[in-house]
Amino acid sequence: MDHLTAGTVEEAVAALAEAGALVREDTPRAARDEEIERRWGAWAPEAAFLHYASQDIYDDSDAETDPDASVRGEALEPVLFTEYPHAARVLLPRAGGRPELDTPYGHVLYERRTHRDFTDEPVSVETLATLLATCFGPVDFIDSGRSALYRRTSPQGGARQELDAYLGVLNVSGLAAGWYHYNGLQHSLELLAEGLTREEAGALCAGQEWAGEAAFLVVLAARLERMSCKYATPRAYRVSLLNAGHLGQTFALTATALGLGPFQTGAFCDTPLAERCALDNIGQTPLYVLAAGHPRPHPRRAAPPRATVAAFASTRIGPGPGTAG
Repeated sequence: MDHLTAGTVEEAVAALAEAGALVREDTPRAARDEEIERRWGAWAPEAAFLHYASQDIYDDSDAETDPDASVRGEALEPVLFTEYPHAARVLLPRAGGRPELDTPYGHVLYERRTHRDFTDEPVSVETLATLLATCFGPVDFIDSGRSALYRRTSPQGGARQELDAYLGVLNVSGLAAGWYHYNGLQHSLELLAEGLTREEAGALCAGQEWAGEAAFLVVLAARLERMSCKYATPRAYRVSLLNAGHLGQTFALTATALGLGPFQTGAFCDTPLAERCALDNIGQTPLYVLAAGHPRPHPRRAAPPRATVAAFASTRIGPGPGTAG
């Protein structure tokens, strides 16, 4: 680097330091940088970048709309419901209220467990239909001031409902094994691809073989433009992840009330799963995998035992004397 002089190097260092690309040693910023590395090192740089790059930038103003869009006949808002009009479809039964959903809330809340061991008993299509309608169907419609939106039984940022439910059927009475999209408006299943084996389900869930023992999988996939057309800030991606969690909790509680054993996992192979659900993995991408089946009364995979005094003896429950939390 003979073409550089001490003066140009110092000038470049000063510019990079001012921009935050370089941190000077023995400064408060350097100490903070080292602390971030200590706390986030296992997940860096990807998770740390997502977290810090989307901090302190929330803007609740609407995204700019294209004034010429109406002239060109383009819709300013994405469609409310995803639909595959050329797919073969199964109209699901509409139950007039299942007594299982009247189970006391406290019972359902404390009976909920993550299950990983299931019987071979098929889940009835009626039970599946109730679960899908309760978790993913519309409750009512509201006027957003820009267009009509709908609400579900789970909270959702801006009621944008950017998460669609795709179904991998393994063992449901009256349904062939395969991949479906749940059309919440029609309360129907749209067939996307035939065939699904236990081995494939386990492989798609990052090699978790027990995932293939469930009666069905539910893939929550984000249709990003439903959120981004309203919230242009990258922080809204965090909200989509939180929304997936809301739906996952409602799914787990509803499945429990219906006598099913639910599980949920963030471990899955994104690209092949997107392909099986007919997603482009660009504007429509999987975020979360849910599943359920009839739980085995006496699981082959033993549940963790209750903690004993010996377990607590080696557990740091709180900060010790003279230490900070």
